[in-house]
Amino acid sequence: MAAAMERVVAAAPAGYTALAVKFGERQRSPHCLLVKEHQVREGAGTSQPPRRTLFVLNVPPYCGPDSLSRLFSRCGHVQSVDMCEKPGPGEKKDKLTSKFFNHKTATGFQVAYVVFRKPSGVQAAKALSREGPLLISTESHPVKTGISKWIANYAASVVDQEELKAEVDAYMQDYDKKIAEEEAKAAEEEGVPDEEGWVKVTRKGRKPGLPRTEAANLRVLEKEKQKRARKELLNFYAWQHRETKREHIAQLRKKFEEDKQRIALMRAQRKFRPY
Repeated sequence: MAAAMERVVAAAPAGYTALAVKFGERQRSPHCLLVKEHQVREGAGTSQPPRRTLFVLNVPPYCGPDSLSRLFSRCGHVQSVDMCEKPGPGEKKDKLTSKFFNHKTATGFQVAYVVFRKPSGVQAAKALSREGPLLISTESHPVKTGISKWIANYAASVVDQEELKAEVDAYMQDYDKKIAEEEAKAAEEEGVPDEEGWVKVTRKGRKPGLPRTEAANLRVLEKEKQKRARKELLNFYAWQHRETKREHIAQLRKKFEEDKQRIALMRAQRKFRPY
């Protein structure tokens, strides 16, 4: 086992430290996590502060944020664990993410950012390579697999209607408050020139914009059609006179034939009825 551990450490890429982990005690071959101190510019405003963030590669699917937090808790207080499919800039989170919306289930191996409260936690985590394989699933903290995992996933997928309603109401209150603040700010800036003398034009004013609905679009199209009909010049050219006369004569002939057929039908139905 010691020789295998030495080979794992030697196979780590440059700049990374290999940590051996196992799913459980009965597993023979260890899995390798690659860790290093996460480098980020000072004042970047991310959720991954410098000197306190541990970057972890090759995280298996059965190792979640709780398992990583428990594994590295021996190195110091773990402030947060963020997992994603691939490395990327960590944007600062102002508010908590939704529990019901925008949930994306990650599959396969992932990367993780473990944030410690003190910088010493990162160095202590890198020093774990000298110890034996770390266990992800223990008797005190078992990791659910198989049918028990499916049952837990199904139970978690059932939505609590009251909790969902409370979250939606809170979101709509924040949205209405944001819209009201924007409208109040636009009303204050309306007609007020800026430093260069430019006046910002908004949708509101004497002639506000039309609503973009289907009914409004149909009304606009109907008005345009009526305008074109009024502007069109009738019987302006000689060929228009001829076409008008020809159509009028054709309509008179059609009406004459219809009247002849109706009179013939009335004559055929005329009978002597003494009683």
